[in-house]
Amino acid sequence: MAQIQLEVVTPNGAVVSEDVDIVTAPGVGGEFGVLANHAPFLSTIKTGTLSFKKDRVSKFLMVTGGFTEVSNNKVTFLVESAEYGNDIDVERALRAKERAEKRLAQAQQSAEKINRVRAEAALQRALARLRTAELTRS
Repeated sequence: MAQIQLEVVTPNGAVVSEDVDIVTAPGVGGEFGVLANHAPFLSTIKTGTLSFKKDRVSKFLMVTGGFTEVSNNKVTFLVESAEYGNDIDVERALRAKERAEKRLAQAQQSAEKINRVRAEAALQRALARLRTAELTRS
């Protein structure tokens, strides 16, 4: 099977750099997949789970916002952060989810839009971590 080169880069450096069979990512317009020799395109990435498969083995990364470019049989993700599912502390993610839900409930009662936006972002990160960890362990 033909492969595509996958690069996942954060401000701290490269997280993934390898040839893979398929990549699935959380685009702002919906989840999308990329195979070898895919047509060139650009997309915005939202917080969620990026998965890739190589030799029938799937790996999962929790990614937060960024961009992707597909070009010349290479897919590059420039994201704010990326964590492998095995590296996610599930208990910590559950606590973060609970804190974010409490902040959201409090923000609904006040007119502080900034707190609501921050709480929604924190909740999305926590949920993405939990989903990625679950996919990795299943």
